[in-house]
Amino acid sequence: MEPKIHTGSIVIIKPASEYKVGDVVTFGQNTKTEVPTTHRIAEERLQDGNKVFLTKGDANNAEDNKEISEKDIIGKVFVSVPYVGYIIDFIKKPVGLLIVIVIPAVIIVYDQIQNISKEIKKMMKKRRTKSKTDEKENSKNDFNGQPKSGDDMKEKEI
Repeated sequence: MEPKIHTGSIVIIKPASEYKVGDVVTFGQNTKTEVPTTHRIAEERLQDGNKVFLTKGDANNAEDNKEISEKDIIGKVFVSVPYVGYIIDFIKKPVGLLIVIVIPAVIIVYDQIQNISKEIKKMMKKRRTKSKTDEKENSKNDFNGQPKSGDDMKEKEI
């Protein structure tokens, strides 16, 4: 569809109530083994009371051999986004998946583990500091939790 839609672009399509000559449409099967085609409607005619279209890629010299019916059309091209198709194709391959999804995911998980570890160390340090403070407080108190007075200390010395 060069020059309107560049190789490696993705198209965003939108179903329409009707299609006419000049519309760029996407049609065909969308399965794991088949990819839909995006071409311009070059000719429209009625066959047995139903609309059929002949399409042609902008970069092609001749129209497509097969006529398509309105029910074969998935939608009309709304916008095309250049180069994104190359990225999607790369991600579909094992190496692409590894580079784009798995490696960043591992980095994020590693970073989160580091953050959790730092927080645990902070909590442990706070707990130890509080524990030492509590021990000092307890050593200044008698068994009933009351502060020890100097008189109590003298009595014990005698």
